Amino acid sequence: MNLFNEMRALVLDCLGAMVTEGVLPAGLSFDAVAVEPPRDPAHGDMATNAAMVLAKPAGLKPRVIAEALAGRLGMDARVASAEVAGPGFLNLRLAPAVWQGVVAAALAAGRDFGRSDLGAGRRVNVEFVSANPTGPMHVGHVRGAVVGDALASLLAFAGWEVTREYYINDGGAQVDVLARSAYERYREAHGLSPEIAEGLYPGDYLIEVGAALKAAFGDRYLDRPEGEWLAPFRDFACQRMMAMIREDLAALGVRMDIYASEKALYGTGRIEAALDRLRGLGLIYEGVLEPPKGKTPEDWEPREQTLFRSTAHGDDVDRPVKKSDGGWTYFAPDIAYHWDKIERGYDALIDVFGADHGGYVKRMKAAVAALSDGKVPLEVKLIQLVKLYKDGQPFKMSKRAGTFVTLRDVVEEVGADVTRFTMLTRKNDATLDFDFARVLEQSRDNPVWYVQYAHARIASVLRKAAGTGLAVDDASLVGADLGQLDHPAELSLIRRLADWPRQVDIAARAQEPHRIAGYLGDLAADLHAHWNRGNDEPGLRFLQDDPAVCAAKLALARATGVVISAGLAMLGVSPAEEMR
Repeated sequence: MNLFNEMRALVLDCLGAMVTEGVLPAGLSFDAVAVEPPRDPAHGDMATNAAMVLAKPAGLKPRVIAEALAGRLGMDARVASAEVAGPGFLNLRLAPAVWQGVVAAALAAGRDFGRSDLGAGRRVNVEFVSANPTGPMHVGHVRGAVVGDALASLLAFAGWEVTREYYINDGGAQVDVLARSAYERYREAHGLSPEIAEGLYPGDYLIEVGAALKAAFGDRYLDRPEGEWLAPFRDFACQRMMAMIREDLAALGVRMDIYASEKALYGTGRIEAALDRLRGLGLIYEGVLEPPKGKTPEDWEPREQTLFRSTAHGDDVDRPVKKSDGGWTYFAPDIAYHWDKIERGYDALIDVFGADHGGYVKRMKAAVAALSDGKVPLEVKLIQLVKLYKDGQPFKMSKRAGTFVTLRDVVEEVGADVTRFTMLTRKNDATLDFDFARVLEQSRDNPVWYVQYAHARIASVLRKAAGTGLAVDDASLVGADLGQLDHPAELSLIRRLADWPRQVDIAARAQEPHRIAGYLGDLAADLHAHWNRGNDEPGLRFLQDDPAVCAAKLALARATGVVISAGLAMLGVSPAEEMR
């Protein structure tokens, strides 16, 4: 049930009738007609821009259209009043029974309340995290993991068929560095002093890998040339690191559907096939690039390279796909990987990248546009940095120095629920401050606690009601006399519940799961305000002596809990049944 969609459909029906009657000319497009909450709630329950957007193409004054539309809308039993304001704004007030029906709809649908068919079953691939398998995940990866996972859940709730995917970057030079670093820990496991040269990974997490290498290979590779041990050590260390990463993701409540390997693209002809496709489109050529911006001619050595004509699809410059030594650039296997996703039949692709990959966006979008003939859109979500604070001071981390804060550190300190919700309190492309003290505060200033406290309050009142013998199951509550919910404060809370399906659609269209966290904060604030108002007005309390009145008010409480629970589930956060 999306009440705003229902009222928009009513508006469109009325406009269609006005066309039939000759009030409006034929051939008008109603695509821009919207029904939304008014900016000022005092103006009504909903507002439509119909008269304003149709005036010019219809050749009529907005107020003329608005007055005619208001007359038609006023004949519908759901509309208590339709008032024209200003030059042609149209404000609607709905009958109380309409709002009371929202409570029944929420109870009947449960956590499915607010689901939509926006995605229409289309297939979308959401690739996120994709951290190099060179160590445990650090706090910088947490936000991308949470945003990607919540976005996938949001799109699934809105009717998409979603695949969560992790691209293992196990084909580049960084995994050779990992193998060399692990070799030193292998030597250490045999009682030798490790030589952690500059550029190697110094983290203690590789000590266990070294011990495992010793258990697997004994002393076979001690003092042997690199050519003998590099490949087996690389594979072994990558597998151990990926096992660690999977455990880290599980601790955060993230589970992938697919783990795709970059290394698996090499030697299979997939990279060559992808580039051949681009070559067939006239997009691969041999040429010399202009010097990069900010470089002087003395710094630039022009040389002929194999280039992808990415400028033909919106990029700033063409991009090399082969290095001077004949090897592939990082971009080449990424092209092949995205072509593989296109060939798997996805209707849309979403990549969640760290902010440091901002320069990679245009070239990747260009490649996908070329490979799919523009039929498969690629959206890239850049994840800005998380600024970590500890003991009131900024906490620095450095993966290479081995002093970074891991994902597991954060989860063990504050819990997965707090971590996930906090990471979604701001839009993905805005920097986020993560203060260990604040996220554990029990105060209104802590959005995680505030939302979970709202759900816990509802759970508490339902337990008390059940303890007195009242039926508090959804099937019983949906049959309550919801006409009892006629107080302006109760109708205000219901209006917030009615906005949930609309917010889901808005968030899904924008691909912005942080909007769900924001909505839950607003709903929690409304619930707490209503609860506190009951301290002064006993008639607003959820528990009443009259069984019929009490059942209606419990239905409102439970419906609010249903929406909070559904929203938290979308974010991967557990609803609290009680606060400790």
